[in-house]
Amino acid sequence: MRILVVEDSDSIRSMIRTLMTARGHDVEAVSTGAKGIDAALARKPDVVLLDLHLPGSFDGLDVCRRLRESVATRLVPIIVISAIDDESMKARAMEAGATAYYTKPFSPTALLKELESVHP
Repeated sequence: MRILVVEDSDSIRSMIRTLMTARGHDVEAVSTGAKGIDAALARKPDVVLLDLHLPGSFDGLDVCRRLRESVATRLVPIIVISAIDDESMKARAMEAGATAYYTKPFSPTALLKELESVHP
């Protein structure tokens, strides 16, 4: 499975990349929303793991909306992984097109199960 990780924290991005590559997945990891949009449109992922708080001109909600607007990525599952544990933010993420929402810190096992459920 091709996974795109859009996460500004170097340590979390590295941990997710290590976890996913150990499971045999092809992982591309970027640190900004703009790079995430570009990467997804250049080479369509099977799943996007997306942080909401990103530096630059596109936050995670913007990325989610942009990917839903594109015919190429409209149906790609987007799993939000965010430190924001707030029901209104979860609702905003789902309205923007997120498939699932995980709060940091998250269980790597639960994340792997979620990946398998959205892309068997």
